[in-house]
Amino acid sequence: MKKLLAVFSLLLIGASAQAQDKLHLYNWNNYLADATVKAFEASCKCQLVQSYYGDNEEMLAKLAAGAKGYDLLVPTGNALQSLIKQNALKPLDKKLLPNLKNVNPQMMDTQFDKGNQFSVPYAYTVTVLGYNEQKMKELGIKVDSWAAIFDPAILSKIKGKVTVLDSANELMAAAMKYLGYSINDTDEKKWQEAKNVILKAKPYWAAFNGTSYIKGLTVGDIWLVHGYSNDIYQADEDAKAAGRKFRIRHALPKEGAAMSLDSLVIPKDAPRPDLAHKFINFVLDGKNGAELSNLIGSGSPNSASIPFIKPDLAKNQAIFPDAATTAKLEMLQDLNSKQRRTLNRIWTEIRAR
Repeated sequence: MKKLLAVFSLLLIGASAQAQDKLHLYNWNNYLADATVKAFEASCKCQLVQSYYGDNEEMLAKLAAGAKGYDLLVPTGNALQSLIKQNALKPLDKKLLPNLKNVNPQMMDTQFDKGNQFSVPYAYTVTVLGYNEQKMKELGIKVDSWAAIFDPAILSKIKGKVTVLDSANELMAAAMKYLGYSINDTDEKKWQEAKNVILKAKPYWAAFNGTSYIKGLTVGDIWLVHGYSNDIYQADEDAKAAGRKFRIRHALPKEGAAMSLDSLVIPKDAPRPDLAHKFINFVLDGKNGAELSNLIGSGSPNSASIPFIKPDLAKNQAIFPDAATTAKLEMLQDLNSKQRRTLNRIWTEIRAR
């Protein structure tokens, strides 16, 4: 009987240890390749459990409401800034991250986290224009400026075939760039100018759309979008797979654009910071880091991943911009409560009219 009890106790201990070997990642949907998940689980002898959110505000709200149990988060720059201000993150132990040397220095030491005390760059997207190459050629429309979605003279030729992101931050950023301002300029007079630009263009747009515009481009219902570089890449891949007679192309406007850098961070109360560090170091390996770019067309801040990325993808300037183009890109910064209220009011006015 004693032997049976001893065996049973050992089994319970083993099962408990196995149950504890889980890494909980709170992530954007479709933001980690299945191959990476399988390889990491084999490497760490653990299980990677993912939960998903649709935008940074959803993630921040859930954490503010008391959600716990996550080992890793993937916030964009302005949300990272907010988490650091809230003292919600655990400092990184860089001794456990030898592959940190692979990150492009241009993507390190941003205004969101000086010295990268809490964050490691994971992937980035650029907010650009995506378009049906055949239709734009037929209509003689040159897609190289934000004018393509804001100038009524251009829009009159493609009325009802244009969508813009359903995001106050992103759409206002595009309008601010079109007007020659920084996307982080918070002068309310300039915001009002941007609002007026948007309102003049709004009657020509089919929709505010941040979710299904990939499908619209792919099937040919929509000809021009304001969207994310990785989504536009996916639309072109889907169009090719479906045998469409047109291609979906990227255009990075000459005025510049917004770039969103997503980073890996460890919550202060993470149950398994040891596994979190292992995962971060794992995806910083060049080959592992390339898998996400090859899957969804995101930009990689990992210099060691470039040789493993599909050549046509690595050459795409809207996804992997050169130094001159990168100089025209800006990352959205966090707003204070007063600025956020003002922007929300402006956005409500835009949507209501």
